[in-house]
Order: sequence, then C-alpha cells, then structure tokens
Amino acid sequence: MNQDKNWKGHLCMLTACAAWGLMSPLGKDAMDHGISGLSMVSFRMMGAAVCFWLTSLLGKRHEEVSPRDLFMFFFAGMLAIVFNQCCFTIGLSITSPVNASIVTTTMPIITMILAAIFLKEPVTNKKVMGIFCGAIGALLLIFGSGHSDTQGNIIGDLLCVTAQCSFAVYLTIFKKLIQKYSVITCMKWMFTYATIVVLPFSYNELARMQWTSIPITTWMETAFVVFVATYVAYILMMNGQKTLRPTIVSMYNYVQPIVACIVSVLTGLGTFGWGQALAVILVFSGVWLVTQSKSRAEMKQEALKNNNKC
Repeated sequence: MNQDKNWKGHLCMLTACAAWGLMSPLGKDAMDHGISGLSMVSFRMMGAAVCFWLTSLLGKRHEEVSPRDLFMFFFAGMLAIVFNQCCFTIGLSITSPVNASIVTTTMPIITMILAAIFLKEPVTNKKVMGIFCGAIGALLLIFGSGHSDTQGNIIGDLLCVTAQCSFAVYLTIFKKLIQKYSVITCMKWMFTYATIVVLPFSYNELARMQWTSIPITTWMETAFVVFVATYVAYILMMNGQKTLRPTIVSMYNYVQPIVACIVSVLTGLGTFGWGQALAVILVFSGVWLVTQSKSRAEMKQEALKNNNKC
C-alpha cells in the first residue's frame, strides 16, 4: 500500500513540475506583453483561491480546522505562496528564463540541509550523489539549450534564490500540518491568506492595467499559469508532499529544464541530441538515488533489528 502511495506521489510531483516547467516560458511571454510581475502574482493567488473555495464548496467532505492550525496555515501560505510566488514571478520578470532555471537547481541542496537540521534526516552518500547528479544534468540542459537570451539581472536572480529558500523552508517545517488535512482544505486557506496579504500592494497596479489592449494570447497564457500551473499543480504537489520526503519532493525541480528542452524541440527552437539525452538520464538517475537513500525512520528500524539480533 505504501509502495502504491509512493508511486502516486512520484507521478503527482512529475506532473506538477512539468506544469511549472511550462509556466516559465509562457509566464515570461505574458509578462512581456502587458501583464506586470505583481499583477501576474495577484492573478495566480486570487484565481487559485477562488478555484479552491469552489472545489471545497462543491465537494461532499467538509473539514473543521482548529484555530491553532488556521494560524499555522497563515505562515505556511507566506512561505509556500507569498514569498515563493512573489519573489520568483517578479524575479522572472526582470531576469532571463535561463538564469531563473539555473537558480531552481539550488532547492534540493537547501532542502537537504534544512531537513537535516530540523527533521534530523540523515545526509547519506546516495542523497548527496543524487542531488549533485541531478544538478549536473539540469545545468547541462540549461547551458546546452542554445538560448541567446541569457541577459540576467542580479536583483532578479536574488529574488529567484529567495523563492527557492522560502519553498525549501516550507517543505521542511510544515510537512506534519499538510499531512493532517485534505489538499483542498490546506490550499484554500493558504491561498486565501496569500491573497489578503498581496492584494493591498497590487490593487493600484491592477486598477491601472489597460485590460482591453492586452492580446488574447496573453490572457490564454495567464489562464494556463493560474489554472494549470497553480491550481492543478499545487493539488498535485500537495499530494506528492503527503507521501514523499522533503528532499525527494524538491528533487523534482530538476524536471523543469527537461520540460523546457522538450518544448523547444517540439516548437522547432531547439534540437535533441546526445548531450540532452545524457542530461535527462543524469536528472532521473539523481531522483532515483535520492529515492533509494534511507530515511531517519528506516535507519531507526534497521538499528532496532540489529539490536534485537544481538
């Protein structure tokens, strides 16, 4: 049963990261054609909050959340949504997609360190090898993609780094809270808090937006970012987070450059060769190695068995 849950968790994370991989080029294009970074963040938060509340109201199951957990959902929402989305989306709007992709490779390393500090998860040789194997594969894809748009911005890059750190802290600290409630309950409260915090800062910008002058393709790209890369992807990510360890969840960040590579090949903007094939193998080998590394609970069980034998 646990094995089935793990496979479902891996599939959820793979699909969510594929959606996030598509979000970078589509979101960047939308922000280049009339929608500011802060406006895009607001659309993501408000749109997802509405979708999660509608899903909650239409569903049969209603969960009561304790006042203490409602308070904790506020901080989870700040880390997983407000700081993560604001910093990454605004950072992406002023730096290059290539730089933003490179920065995402830092999350598994940050998560591994935080999981070791807060959750006492062991830093095993397999885990370290897996993380760096995946990072090398992701960087091979990014640097071998042949993009000419590599003009970055130090402030944008730092904002993207902050987004990765924020999400890594969320994955580490709030795992028990997320396991306690259904995905929809968690998300509706987190996105509601995020909307309440961000809307006062973005209201003036939304009011000044030239809504009628924005192309229909830009609105379609924005709809993809809001519905697929936020609402659907967060449901999948939360399901993955319930069954997988924080470091394994963060490892799926390395899937995003693979998606970017596939999109560039399908659209005729890039080619798929031996270098890209090697990078894909390295990424998934890295994910497999981290999956095979032993958790703290597994190490404790082994120690108890050895003691009993003695």
